[in-house]
Amino acid sequence: MSAGRLIAGIGIRPGTQAADILACLDQALASAGLAGTQTPRFATLASRVAEAGMVAAAHERAAELVAIPDEALKGFEAACATRSTRIASLYGVGSVAEAAALAAAGPGGELVQPRIATARVTCALARSLA
Repeated sequence: MSAGRLIAGIGIRPGTQAADILACLDQALASAGLAGTQTPRFATLASRVAEAGMVAAAHERAAELVAIPDEALKGFEAACATRSTRIASLYGVGSVAEAAALAAAGPGGELVQPRIATARVTCALARSLA
């Protein structure tokens, strides 16, 4: 799937720095064979959207930052490629990063890179239809 915008779904622990977020994003892009590709939209939990590191990372990459309500994640459980038991118990979905990316991609969006996890960040990539 080559049309549409690339969306980064990002899960972070509170207090995570922008450099850590961007390093995980770059790792996800490289794993997907998309190193250097622009990600014009970052999607994360509504409770993490105002985190300083998240705001700074989005600003550095000139990306729109989209807040996904916890309840909206649950509708994407079946489309998640990976599963964290801890995250599932907290949010009702196996991967915040994957579900957030898919939610922000909109109807028909496809997961192009399952979550990549580092110590403080998870990142997954989805592509929108348009």
